[in-house]
Amino acid sequence: MKIRPLHDRVLVKRVEEERKTAFGIVLPDSAAEKPNRGEVVAAGPGKSNEKGEIRPMGVKVGDKVLFNQYAGTKVKVDGEEELLIMMGEDDLLAVIEG
Repeated sequence: MKIRPLHDRVLVKRVEEERKTAFGIVLPDSAAEKPNRGEVVAAGPGKSNEKGEIRPMGVKVGDKVLFNQYAGTKVKVDGEEELLIMMGEDDLLAVIEG
C-alpha cells in the first residue's frame, strides 16, 4: 500500500532504540520509553498560505528527525502498526544531520 500525506503532514517510521544499558542490562518493553526519533517515509507537498501558494516542506523523504514524544497518530500500513506515525510538520523538532 502507498500513502501520500496531505498538506503539511509527514509519515515517520520510528527508529528502534537500544534496549540495553551501558552496563549490559536489557530493559523490558514496559521500562523502555518510546523512541522520539525516526525517518521520514513520506511527506505532503506543504501548507497553503492565505494567497493559496504552497509553502514547501522543511523535510524530505529519508531525513532523520526528532519529534515530540506523544506526537501524531499511529498508522497501520502492511502490518507495521507500532512503528509508523502520521504527524504534522509542526510536531517535528529537528532534522538530525550527519
